[in-house]
Amino acid sequence: MNRTISLWSALAAVTLGLNGTSVQAQYHHSPSIIKAELIYNEAPFPQCHASTIESSGGQLVAAWFGGTHEKHPDVGIWVSRHIDGDWTVPVEVANGVQPDGVTRHPTWNPVLFQDPKSDTLVLFYKDGPSPSSWWGMRMESHDQGKTWSKPTRLPDGILGPIKNKPVMLDNGVLLCPASSEHDGWRVHMEHTRDLGISWSKTQALNDGKEFGAIQPTIFQHKDGRLQILCRSRQKVLTESWSTDGGITWSPMKASVLPNPSAGADGVTLQDGRHLLVYNHTPKGRTPINVAITRDGKNWEALAQLETDPGEYSYPAVIQAPNGKVHITYTWKRQRIKHVVMDPAQFKTKPMTNGQWPE
Repeated sequence: MNRTISLWSALAAVTLGLNGTSVQAQYHHSPSIIKAELIYNEAPFPQCHASTIESSGGQLVAAWFGGTHEKHPDVGIWVSRHIDGDWTVPVEVANGVQPDGVTRHPTWNPVLFQDPKSDTLVLFYKDGPSPSSWWGMRMESHDQGKTWSKPTRLPDGILGPIKNKPVMLDNGVLLCPASSEHDGWRVHMEHTRDLGISWSKTQALNDGKEFGAIQPTIFQHKDGRLQILCRSRQKVLTESWSTDGGITWSPMKASVLPNPSAGADGVTLQDGRHLLVYNHTPKGRTPINVAITRDGKNWEALAQLETDPGEYSYPAVIQAPNGKVHITYTWKRQRIKHVVMDPAQFKTKPMTNGQWPE
């Protein structure tokens, strides 16, 4: 059984027994956090990373990569479904075995996307020896992630959404936030009208020198503009804006938010605000924070999900149809954590120049 942590004290500390190991987890009080749990306590792999979460047919589905360690050939894509209040035992759905049946490469960065017009749940991921030489892969499910199609390789030059979820635009285009690492860290955007069968893409949005940036997350503003925030090597999240549906983008600039060269993810909420989960620090991967903005520029602090030493990173976040916000993230490379937040209970504090308030 998963262990659910109730968060109602000013600073609650709960000790979880994980395979005989005592682990301390601390949370700064936030009335908006209504649930926090580990998706699994035991698994046939020692390390995990890069989770994704989606709502499919009213059911939560999560995926991540797991194996001996990142880059090891035995790293596969694992899926768990939330049924009757609990997460199912993780199941490996992609293993990186090549067509020769012998060669095996590690898999990376799964991204789930539920088509709003059908029962198709798409799983994008990467396959290959390293981020500088990997390629895009695609699978689909029609039963909320219980069974999956055989993996297919995306066209040459197309990677699919690199870490964070795509967004469906009003014109039916699925806009996928992508990036490459073979010629410096550079962001580009990919477009598909048929859930990943045919594709087009933009040129790189940055030169990889002034800003080395990857792994964008997309916000959709009420005035039709799109905004991306990106992981960077420059100790800040970088940003760029589009006014034409993601075809062209403004020059990349530094945002006011720090970044320790770690992935972030965000979601535009039903009320038009934009929520971001990220490590609010220029170095290290703790704490992991939740912030919110109305205009993409002025930020308010919402919660700190973890503050103890250790790695808490690579979040994914969605808002389910019932309005609840679901966040998953890497917990010390040992587990995947799931946190549920209630927007009706959001209590925020303004930030000044990107400084997290005391």
